Amino acid sequence: MPERPLILFAPGAGAPSSHPWMQKWRDYLSNIGEVVLFDYLYMSNGSRRPDPLPQLVATHRAALKEAREGHKGAVFLAGKSMGGRIGCHVSLEEAVSGLICFGYPLCGAGDRTRMRDAVLRKLSTPILFLQGTRDNLCPLDLLEEVRAGMTAPTRLHVVAEGDHSLTVAKRRLRAEALTQEAVDRSLADEIDEFIEAVVAGKTLSPSVTSRCPKPQRDIS
Repeated sequence: MPERPLILFAPGAGAPSSHPWMQKWRDYLSNIGEVVLFDYLYMSNGSRRPDPLPQLVATHRAALKEAREGHKGAVFLAGKSMGGRIGCHVSLEEAVSGLICFGYPLCGAGDRTRMRDAVLRKLSTPILFLQGTRDNLCPLDLLEEVRAGMTAPTRLHVVAEGDHSLTVAKRRLRAEALTQEAVDRSLADEIDEFIEAVVAGKTLSPSVTSRCPKPQRDIS
């Protein structure tokens, strides 16, 4: 029986792996593969200022080396915001099966002139973007321009009214008779499908876009 995929899950810049958002998603991802979380050094040291990029990459690589010891299956680097971006840098130096970015921070501080697209254009590793339409750190029109110029296989899941943490505005949830849990489960399904496709060697369409799920009837 094939070994379950390993998912190394990196936090964003502002909160450690113990944050409730990270713990929630660890539980979702645990249904898909073996999940390992870690923290960057500045977080472990109680600082709020991220380490320089080389140090972030080094810490991420060290966590990857430790996590994959004895693991012979597929390895995916997942990350929230900065964690996803650093995972992209790591994939240029380490062989991994795929990348999963929860809210890729394409524009530094939301400034459309401060693009963080250079690493994306260098990728060859398949990547899944999970993005909200209310995320000013990643305007979807700019992301589409970047994706059009990427050589790596890409897939995009768009959450209507989702913010940088993929949380949907309550008014939207009420209007669509949705819950945040339903939105999260739709995202988890997308991640599962992405991992299955990558492991199976299937071609990813560069233009796959999905939005909020339709409400499901409770048949219990």
